Amino acid sequence: MSPTPLPLLIDTPPSAWQLGDVPAYRAKQLAEWIFARRVSDFSAMSNLPAGLRASLAEKFRLRGLELVRVQGAQDTTQKLLFKLAQGDFIECVVIPASPALYGETSDRHTLCVSTQVGCAYGCKFCASGLEGWKRNLTPGEIIGQVMEAELHTGKRINNLVFMGMGEPLANFQNLMTAIDVINAPDGINLGARHITISTSGIVPRIRDLADQPRQLRLAISLHGASNEVRNRIMPVNKKYPLEELLGACAYFHAQKKQKITFEYILIRDINDAPEQARLLARHARKLDAKVNLIPYNTVEGLPWERPETPVIETFRDLVEDGGVTVTLRLEKGHDIDAACGQLRLKELRQAGESPAS
Repeated sequence: MSPTPLPLLIDTPPSAWQLGDVPAYRAKQLAEWIFARRVSDFSAMSNLPAGLRASLAEKFRLRGLELVRVQGAQDTTQKLLFKLAQGDFIECVVIPASPALYGETSDRHTLCVSTQVGCAYGCKFCASGLEGWKRNLTPGEIIGQVMEAELHTGKRINNLVFMGMGEPLANFQNLMTAIDVINAPDGINLGARHITISTSGIVPRIRDLADQPRQLRLAISLHGASNEVRNRIMPVNKKYPLEELLGACAYFHAQKKQKITFEYILIRDINDAPEQARLLARHARKLDAKVNLIPYNTVEGLPWERPETPVIETFRDLVEDGGVTVTLRLEKGHDIDAACGQLRLKELRQAGESPAS
């Protein structure tokens, strides 16, 4: 059995770092080395006393992720596979701005971040939960994805979406702690309005999120406009049916005064019928929500398929005709296993391992 790794220093915000009997300004110096200068070795922090550097190196790690595989090119969507200190694998995806939406000179770089190793919620179309749930990521492992993605790409990540592996609101406290650091001026310093949290429908945590002071954005992985359809493909709907979910969304909208996004993956002969489009438009219109349509990204070993293009376009038109703002996202990264969990699953199966063991 491998030894237990040292804790990550960035598992707690700089204001909570336990540095011993040293002046408070040392924490500010330490944070600058980590978040502004991105130094990954305590010994390089030249303005800290040698004794403090040695003490920190004995107690903490600065990096919790090892980049082991990259798929995609620098100027397109890239999937990054990381190995954690305990041997687990997680993924994140770097998505550069679409010139059609943001212009040729846009410096927008979005990172799709994971919050768990695997997933316990078992959405039938998703690769993340195929091998079950193993554990929550620590705050430092969540923050580390942003820092490592910036190190790899050489680009500033200026838009975060928690839509990677796992259910973000099932790791609520660690997620909020990570966002504290990501948002803080002495941390990564990314504004809350550039951070979106996606959930499959954990109703109590949606209400908790609405009561948070930060103006974080919310996306709902809806994928079905009726209980019948959601029950078929999303087990979470049996615990928190559509009526409760929409009620929580209404509460969030009332508290935050900002648009919610309904994410809707279109799956052939499952949720792509005209009646689903009309119901989706009705739900979105009541909440003044946006709709993001995503043709299904095929996952090896699962039976689902994406609809034909005319079906996709008809579905979009019906939602638009219902008075709703809708975007049709032709999935980036379709050729790089970019659907959540695919690259991790491939790595584990090639190694003959099971993350749930």
